[in-house]
Formats: sequence, structure tokens, C-alpha cells
Amino acid sequence: MQRVRIYAGMVGLVFKNGNYTRVITTGKHWIRFSEQVVTYDLTQAFNAPKALEILLKDQALANMLTIIDVKDDEIVLVYENNNFKRVLTAGRYAFWNSLVDYKFVTADLSKIDITEDISKTLFSHMQLRQYIRVFEVAAYEKAIMIANDTFVKILEHGTYHFWKNDQTIKILKADMRQLQLEVAGQELLTKDKATVRINFYAQYKVTDIEIALMRNKDYEKQLYITLQLALRAFVGAYTLDELLEQKESIAQAVFNDVKAQANVLGVTVLHTGIRDVILPGDMKDIMNQVLIAHKKAQANVVTRREETASTRSLLNTAKLMEDNTMLFKLKEMEYVEKIADKIGEITVAGKGNVIEQLKDIFSVNN
Repeated sequence: MQRVRIYAGMVGLVFKNGNYTRVITTGKHWIRFSEQVVTYDLTQAFNAPKALEILLKDQALANMLTIIDVKDDEIVLVYENNNFKRVLTAGRYAFWNSLVDYKFVTADLSKIDITEDISKTLFSHMQLRQYIRVFEVAAYEKAIMIANDTFVKILEHGTYHFWKNDQTIKILKADMRQLQLEVAGQELLTKDKATVRINFYAQYKVTDIEIALMRNKDYEKQLYITLQLALRAFVGAYTLDELLEQKESIAQAVFNDVKAQANVLGVTVLHTGIRDVILPGDMKDIMNQVLIAHKKAQANVVTRREETASTRSLLNTAKLMEDNTMLFKLKEMEYVEKIADKIGEITVAGKGNVIEQLKDIFSVNN
């Protein structure tokens, strides 16, 4: 016989000729020389030296162990004293249940949603993240979730985690902010067959993400075509002069026309406008000539109007002077004064009236 001592926190398994016989715990034990003792730390997982099914036939040993069976489509999270330690994959595991407070959380990987009691802080843990899919939806976005080609739900902004398995998950996102769509460089014919190039824009918002992404393909492209066709139709109904004069009313007409069609796409058009109307080079020259001629005509009208007013004023003055000799004399002196300002020196004789002499000087000889 030989004596074996098992220290606290340890346990011993006794084998005879390679066959398990019994379990011994803390204390001193006598064993035969033909028996061997293998000790195990109670704070560590139990790695069975023999088939676990054989060892568990001993009820005393079975009562000291917690057995965890993990299926192929599962993982088990192991917590020791409420702290996460490891992930168990498919297989059978045994843990001593005397010193360490174990907690086991079984996760079903065959489903998509993570419904188990697992803290989100562990999702980025090195041992766990390989089993998780992560999707981000920005603060200004919404998204729809499609699993196995079936619509599931609408996702608001945030971070989403799903189990990684053979099921497909697609996340389609849409920007929920006010957006602007440019319809640029459209070459269109007016009613009078003039070719113009128009830059048009529309401001819009996605209001129903399910309609926009699920019931329509490329809703933004469809909105572009809708605006393009409406613009083409309205421009074709106006002459060039009407187009240039009524840009705002045309933009409003396009807005009213596409508003209902945009709702079918899951978007709301907020505003439309014509940014530029660009004429080809020859048309621009013609328009410039017309503008110059128009401005010259306006200038001639103003000149004639001023001349008429001046003539009328002179006529009124002449009539007044004809009836009033004193007024005539004053006017005559006024003009003499104006002429005298432009002459450096005037010499008059000492005899006779000065005014009469000045009058003779400035009078025109016929």
C-alpha cells in the first residue's frame, strides 16, 4: 500500500491497470501499488483521460461535474464568476462545479437575431466576433432588412448584430436627408423650333423607404427620367421668348406634374427650378442683335421725347416774352451775360448807352 495526499482545490482519479476505479478528494488516501492517481485542478475545465461516458458511470464523479453538450449549430459562452472566459463549439465538455461559479449561455446559430442574454460589449470580443455579422445604419439613413430574399423589417439608425450562418442578409439603405437631383445639359426644342440647353434641378426627400427600395428599382433614376420627360413636354409648348420670360412658371408646372408620380416612387418633391437656359452661338448672336436694336429704339424714343419737351419749353418762353417786354429784356441780358463769360475783354465807347452798344456787339449782321 502507498499513501497519497490530495491538497485543497484538487481532486484525484484512481486508475488500476489503466481502468478508472474511483475518485478521491482532499485528504490522505491509501492506494494499492497497482493503482495510479491522476490529480486535477478544480478551478480548470476537466479534460477526461478516458471516454467521458465511462467516467460518468461513477455517480460520485458525475455529481462533481457539470456536463455541457454543444450541438453543431450552437455555441456556448462560458462565464466564470460572472466574467466571460471562452466560447465552446460543437462537442461535450465537463467542468468541476465545486470552486468556480460557472454560467453557461447557449446560443442558437441557426437563427438570425441574437436573442440570447449576451452583453453587446462582447460582440467585438476576439472569440465571439467571428460568429457575428455587423451592419451600420448612419444617423441620416434608414434601411430595410432582407433575409433569404424576404423583406423582414425597417431599420432605424444604429448598429445591428446578427448571427453568422448560411442564411443571407441584405441591408439596403436610403439617405433620408433633403437631396438634390440635377437634370443638366438637356437639349430641347421650343414651340418655334429653337434649340436650347437647359439645366434643371429638383429637391426631394425619401419619405417611404419600403416603397422606394422594395417596389422600385433605382428610384432616383426613375425620378430623373420623370423630371426629364415633364420638362421636355412643357418646354415644347412654349416659344423661345415665352420660355425666357416664364422660367419660373414652367418650373412650377413641372413641379405640379411630377409631384404625384414621385409619390409612387416613395419620394416627395419639395422644389424644382430652371438654373440656366443656354442658347447656341448663332442664336445668341441673333438675340444680342435684337437686344441692341431694341435698346437703340428705346434710346431714340427717349431722345425724341426730350427734344419735344425742350422745344415745347422754348415755345412757351417765346410766347411769354412776346407779351412782356421786360421779360424779353431780362432774357436778352441773361444770354449776353452767358456770352460775355466766354470773352476775355470787351471795349465800349464812352458815348451812348452801354446796353445798346453791347447789343450791337452781340447782334448778328444780316
